[in-house]
Amino acid sequence: MRVAEISVGAIRHNVARVRELTGGAVIVVVKADGYGHGAAIAAEAALAGGAAMVATADLEEALTLREHGIDAPILCWLHGARVDFADAVAARIEIGVSHLQQLEAVAEAARALGSVATVQFKVDTGLSRNGAAPEEWEALFARAAELVAAGLVRVTGIFSHLANAGDANDRLQAERFDAAVAGLRAVGIEPDMIHLAASAATLRSPHLHYNTVRVGVAAFGLSPFADQTSAQLGLIPAMTLRAEIVALRGVPAGTGVSYGFNHVCETATTLALVPIGYADGMPRALNGAGAWVTVAGEHRPIVGRIGMDQFIVDVGPLAGRLELGDEVVLFGDPEQGHPPVEIWAGLMRTINYEIVVGIGPRVRRIPVDGPAS
Repeated sequence: MRVAEISVGAIRHNVARVRELTGGAVIVVVKADGYGHGAAIAAEAALAGGAAMVATADLEEALTLREHGIDAPILCWLHGARVDFADAVAARIEIGVSHLQQLEAVAEAARALGSVATVQFKVDTGLSRNGAAPEEWEALFARAAELVAAGLVRVTGIFSHLANAGDANDRLQAERFDAAVAGLRAVGIEPDMIHLAASAATLRSPHLHYNTVRVGVAAFGLSPFADQTSAQLGLIPAMTLRAEIVALRGVPAGTGVSYGFNHVCETATTLALVPIGYADGMPRALNGAGAWVTVAGEHRPIVGRIGMDQFIVDVGPLAGRLELGDEVVLFGDPEQGHPPVEIWAGLMRTINYEIVVGIGPRVRRIPVDGPAS
């Protein structure tokens, strides 16, 4: 009844587009179940598009990718205070290290396994989230050099995260990042991957590309900017959210619709019931906000309050052409005539990221080849 079609062709295209723009290595972030697209589906497509590595936030996500057969390099960087890194070392996960205690824990896991742990250093250059603070860098990098010499640790990269607070702040963060890279080199460690730019800086700030970029939402074909569409950036949205009509009901003028009758039909019409609700990530606050879907290729309004499992569409003049089981598209690629996810995001005063990540587990993710195969 409810399906998110994931175009692997679109993801391949988007990653290739990023590679074309940057000329360096591309890390594709597939945290939060691949931004709601399905982490394994997204990882496979990204790697097929030329990604050098995929990345997650936490270790559990990274290990799940291994369980799904993803054998390529995986980076993860958000760790609990008592995490045991043994599974990460055994599974060849590259561990993002943000402070000395984490580095020691990683080295201890490697020692216990008789193995070598692979790490990348995450440094804070102004976002004020996770990442080693500047006053920690000297001791952290010096200890890393000792652990490298002892054969317990291999350092493959260094990275930070921009606050997207304007060009001046981006450049200030880049200066701090340069200092961190210099500090790592000063102890004799030359990182293979140096990455600061996420999707926004990748698409607009080539001076911040270094030798690697780390993209999330751009890989899924969504624009990180309010003033540019995906198509204008050369990207293709990968998710199409579809459902089917499970009931059709002709009603007279004056009929109230759904809870509270906050919508009353002004004229006789036909209502279609669609089995997706707020339990599936369709925001209840879209009630009466002007959202629409496509039915039989035409725009039709969502009416009445959205329920936990379902919502209602006024299909009006289409009624005679519709049958149970006919397709409803909630959002997808506007170049294919579908509503863009940005309509929901705009009505909700949020970002497209939040909408796609919020699509619930009852919605089946189905990989399709897509338009860019």
